Amino acid sequence: MDDEERGEMSKTSSISNAPFPRIQEGALFVADAHYPHHGDEFLRLLKALDAGRIETPQLFLMGDIFDLLFGCGKYIRNFYAEEIALLNHLSDRIEIYYFEGNHDFCLGNVFPKISIYSRSMQPVAMELGGRKVMLSHGDRYDAGLGYEIFTFFLRSCRGMCLFLPWQKPLIDWPMRKLRGKKICRKIPAFEKKVERIVSRYPNEIDLIVEGHFHQGRKIGKYLALPALACQKELAVVQGGEIRFVTLDTLIER
Repeated sequence: MDDEERGEMSKTSSISNAPFPRIQEGALFVADAHYPHHGDEFLRLLKALDAGRIETPQLFLMGDIFDLLFGCGKYIRNFYAEEIALLNHLSDRIEIYYFEGNHDFCLGNVFPKISIYSRSMQPVAMELGGRKVMLSHGDRYDAGLGYEIFTFFLRSCRGMCLFLPWQKPLIDWPMRKLRGKKICRKIPAFEKKVERIVSRYPNEIDLIVEGHFHQGRKIGKYLALPALACQKELAVVQGGEIRFVTLDTLIER
């Protein structure tokens, strides 16, 4: 059985077997920070959590937190040494869940105490206030054949390791390109895209939470998380609901 089959089986069984893991009051959701090229909010968040200026029982990292990070080779980690150290330190006292995105993957050996969900394991079923919730980075469904082929090779951990002898030039080039990439835009006819995505989920799910699209919108039972890089917002569970907030608002509470 390959990873894709295990992911589909995990999705099916997670719907039928209760209880689900519980999303707690005060949980934080961070999506699409694209650190370090699109603002320092993510580092500010980690420092605020470490200093106790923000308190949370759970931190959900919903993918594309870093502009480029994978677990094969050590050179790429030099770009994020402080952030990796902070996350690993915080994982000693906070439940951290990392939903790998299309910019950050094969992370198991980078964050040994964090619950890592690869693309093939997503979406993941959880419970919030008695409601069934499914969480995913957001590029699992309605991605298109071309994207499926591209991401299959991109996220191949074994394949990536074949390029270790040339890792520095192969990493420096995309890092330079990502620095100037325009990632914030409104997606035309996004509601139609959401309809197609929702149709791929089980009907009994009450809430779908995804990042990836950088939109910061709620459409029916679909929650498109804001991108920390674009809307400069993250999400927090308040009164059993997932609400969008700015980092400064959290720090000032």
